[in-house]
Parts: sequence; structure tokens; C-alpha cells
Amino acid sequence: MITVIEVKKNANESNMNLVRRFTRKVQESGIIQKVKSKRYNKRADSKIKVKVATLKKLGRKKAFDKLYKLGKVSKFTKKRGHK
Repeated sequence: MITVIEVKKNANESNMNLVRRFTRKVQESGIIQKVKSKRYNKRADSKIKVKVATLKKLGRKKAFDKLYKLGKVSKFTKKRGHK
């Protein structure tokens, strides 16, 4: 959606009045609010990316369970990177 805002200078109008009218038109159109609302929106991950992440997570869990069964790791060890 493209919105074109055009303001023409009147005969006895100062530049400051012209800028003021332009900014008012921009605010009324809502362009700034739309841009700000979309600024931090995160796109959804693709299905392949989600599958790869799930497989990695399952692999790490499987490796941890194996180490736990062997007695090399306890369930209560502090995980790195977490508080």
C-alpha cells in the first residue's frame, strides 16, 4: 500500500506553515504508526527451520539421557547460560 501525500504552497504562505501542514497530513494518514507497528514484527520461521531446531533439541536430549544413564551427569547440574 503506497500513500502519496502532496502539499502545495499557497500564495502568501511561509515555509514553516507548509511544513506544519505537511506533518499534520502525514500524522492524519497514519503512515508513521503503520511503520512503527511493523518495525519489530518477527516473521514466522519456515517449516524446515523448525524441524531442524527440533531435531537438534531431540539429539541433545538423547545425548544427555545417555550420559545420565552412564552416571556421568546428574539431573541437578546447573545448565550453562541460564540463571
